[in-house]
Amino acid sequence: MSNYFKHESAIVDEGAAIGLDTRIWHFTHVCSGAEIGSGVSLGQNVFVGSKVTIGDKCKIQNNVSVYDDVHLESEVFCGPSMVFTNVYNPRSGIERKSEYRSTLVKKGATLGANCTIVCGVIIGEYAFIGAGAVVNANVKPYALMVGVPAKQIGWMSEYGEQLDLPLTGEVKVTCPYTNEIYQLKGSILSKVGK
Repeated sequence: MSNYFKHESAIVDEGAAIGLDTRIWHFTHVCSGAEIGSGVSLGQNVFVGSKVTIGDKCKIQNNVSVYDDVHLESEVFCGPSMVFTNVYNPRSGIERKSEYRSTLVKKGATLGANCTIVCGVIIGEYAFIGAGAVVNANVKPYALMVGVPAKQIGWMSEYGEQLDLPLTGEVKVTCPYTNEIYQLKGSILSKVGK
């Protein structure tokens, strides 16, 4: 008996590490060597490569491929059909496995439906990538990013609501949903308490 749920159509290769209460749905494939935490949900038609780590309580929606050298910390949300890459300049006739660029998505970040994360970037804690955006550079914690290429248009709380803040300055704001206090110093936002 395993400590996780796997739909009968899903494939989990021997050697994959799957945490307690993780759910693996229809037509999903988890490769040997993948490390998946507890309480994770892998939707329909998800692919997880062998050199991938997925933290606790991540939600990966339908039709997402998490390729080698992509690493998700805990509580990351990957929207339907969003895209990761791992080679910057792929060619079908040229093998570039030695050129994989690592991608790190930090705790609590949201990657909206159909967005693309170009390899080699770090997505900061609780950042929010809008649907359809193309990220080709590092993203600050709590940043709200939209467009092609993605540009910062605001800040998001850990609760997932836009904060009424300028992009730069010296100011504090309270999240109206949680009463948590955020402080902007220059162009860096951090949570400072309740």
